[in-house]
Amino acid sequence: MGGDCLGLGGSRGRHGNAPPPLFRPIPARVLRHSGRGLEVPRRPGARTGPATKDPTAVERANLLNMAKLSIKGLIESALSFGRTLDSDYPPLQQFFVVMEHCLKHGLKVRKSFLSYNKTIWGPLELVEKLYPEAEEIGASVRDLPGLKTPLGRARAWLRLALMQKKMADYLRCLIIQRDLLSEFYEYHALMMEEEGAVIVGLLVGLNVIDANLCVKGEDLDSQVGVIDFSMYLKNEEDIGNKERNVQIAAILDQKNYVEELNRQLNSTVSSLHSRVDSLEKSNTKLIEELAIAKNNIIKLQEENHQLRSENKLILMKTQQHLEVTKVDVETELQTYKHSRQGLDEMYNEARRQLRDESQLRQDVENELAVQVSMKHEIELAMKLLEKDIHEKQDTLIGLRQQLEEVKAINIEMYQKLQGSEDGLKEKNEIIARLEEKTNKITAAMRQLEQRLQQAEKAQMEAEDEDEKYLQECLSKSDSLQKQISQKEKQLVQLETDLKIEKEWRQTLQEDLQKEKDALSHLRNETQQIVSLKKEFLNLQDENQQLKKIYHEQEQALQELGNKLSESKLKIEDIKEANKALQGLVWLKDKEATHCKLCEKEFSLSKRKHHCRNCGEIFCNACSDNELPLPSSPKPVRVCDSCHALLIQRCSSNLP
Repeated sequence: MGGDCLGLGGSRGRHGNAPPPLFRPIPARVLRHSGRGLEVPRRPGARTGPATKDPTAVERANLLNMAKLSIKGLIESALSFGRTLDSDYPPLQQFFVVMEHCLKHGLKVRKSFLSYNKTIWGPLELVEKLYPEAEEIGASVRDLPGLKTPLGRARAWLRLALMQKKMADYLRCLIIQRDLLSEFYEYHALMMEEEGAVIVGLLVGLNVIDANLCVKGEDLDSQVGVIDFSMYLKNEEDIGNKERNVQIAAILDQKNYVEELNRQLNSTVSSLHSRVDSLEKSNTKLIEELAIAKNNIIKLQEENHQLRSENKLILMKTQQHLEVTKVDVETELQTYKHSRQGLDEMYNEARRQLRDESQLRQDVENELAVQVSMKHEIELAMKLLEKDIHEKQDTLIGLRQQLEEVKAINIEMYQKLQGSEDGLKEKNEIIARLEEKTNKITAAMRQLEQRLQQAEKAQMEAEDEDEKYLQECLSKSDSLQKQISQKEKQLVQLETDLKIEKEWRQTLQEDLQKEKDALSHLRNETQQIVSLKKEFLNLQDENQQLKKIYHEQEQALQELGNKLSESKLKIEDIKEANKALQGLVWLKDKEATHCKLCEKEFSLSKRKHHCRNCGEIFCNACSDNELPLPSSPKPVRVCDSCHALLIQRCSSNLP
């Protein structure tokens, strides 16, 4: 085929690989079609007139015209075909070739390690980020086993988008984001200019077509995308079919209009669904709040029961502790009496043994060994008694803390009761206001009834007058026809007034019923508040009983404390007696050379004197005291330190 060729020429690449031809060569006698805007680009050296056009603008215009031709031809052939389109359908193949050339126009060359890369798969991958529904297409394209090149993936993506009828939506999202497209396209590319938006608008018409394309078995990597112009050349017969094309275009416009209406209706339905969901959520929230309020009431009641049971348990425990402490104190008193009797007997035996020093020295030593063992036992008993006393003090502290907690709980209950009383007052005020409103409404109802009675009387009078007028009209029918018509008009007006008054009365009755319902609701609430008051009074009585029991327990604890203090004093007496027993070692005269208090040396003038309480040796000045001892009822010589201790003990024992 000779002659000039129509097409967008391309220079060879830097590495010698010439790109595939954009158009298949056709004869130069192809005529321009003014309706489709098809232009034949001139040679670079040819004169084009006063101003030369930009070659990139010419390329964009040619691609736009080819896109228009391919889309229109595809729609017309598909409608005449009347079935779903396969991948072997020639107009569909040419459409994909044209779209591929439109997307390739103005692509930037990406440098790689071995060669220069120039594919349309990069910008199509952006659609997944901009349009979330396109993620399924991208995932399915990546999962196809036969695709190895990015161009093959892009061709598969275009076919899947056409089958989904969302190619126009996807490419519209891509064109809007020109900042992202600038990474892949030059500034003069078709996708960056207005021609791209026009092509995207034309793609909306493809939603009419139903296509079923098998992408798996098709070799998309090695296909050569060349546009065949022979499909778009029209004969004289085609020109005669303009009317049919106009009708098809009108049908398509109507279909697009219906689809837009459907989209708007879908959006309104979705908004209504969202409103219904929000209302359901608000209803569920209100129901949950009611359930939470009921649960809170139940929890408060359970807490009241728990507090009552805990109070009972605390009372039982305190009573048990008191009984145990009483038993312990009684046993301690008995042991103290027995030990005191034993100590008195030991003192008497020691006095007898001291009188017979020379004869019973060995017996005294044996008895002293027995006394030492008894002392150890007494010390152990003393330690055990101290431990018991400390434990009882800890229990007393714990009981006091529990009583303080009970006090705090009672205070909280009193505050809650005050809040409920304030709510009662407010509700009583609301009830009073509602009663006033009901009184006003009843007065208005009475006035309306009076008006109705007056209207009925007027109607009766009018009827009587009508009868009279009828009798008179037999004689004077011509003169009184006008008056009768006037009276009928008045009757109609009265009837309409009666209807209006009846309707108003019905509305007032409905308002009265609503207010009565509100009053019944408020009365129920007042009954609930009265029941809460009764419960509060019962709780107050229980609180007073608990306070009485608390005071009684405090008194019992004070008595126990007094008894414990007395027992402590007695234990101190026992300790002192033990110390006295420990210090009963009677010092020999030879062992003492100085006074134990003043530490002055003994001589002929300073005589040695034994203290009958501790057994130590003192001078006359440090032991010039006499007191009766448990071992001897008569006053005996005692040192100054023992004298002070014995006097202090006697003063503490006095009441």
